[in-house]
Amino acid sequence: MTKKYKLLLLSIVFDGIGMLSFVIPFIGEFSDVVWAPLSAFLIYRMYKGTAGKIAGVISFIEEAGIFGTDFLPTFTLMWIYKYLIKKED
Repeated sequence: MTKKYKLLLLSIVFDGIGMLSFVIPFIGEFSDVVWAPLSAFLIYRMYKGTAGKIAGVISFIEEAGIFGTDFLPTFTLMWIYKYLIKKED
């Protein structure tokens, strides 16, 4: 499995972790407090550079539930941007 597809798999897993806040009532809101900064750090490390920094900020805002965006699969969307839109190797 290439690095590209390992990143896709990790992205799907991390988006799944982010979605767990919808599954567990009350505990889910607390988990967002922990997950938001962690997801921002992880996406920054996974996708590096300027795009990774921007994705980190977006991931933090999304996972913190600001503006009602907690449902977005930020990691997977970043993978799509990097490998399908920008067509990096």
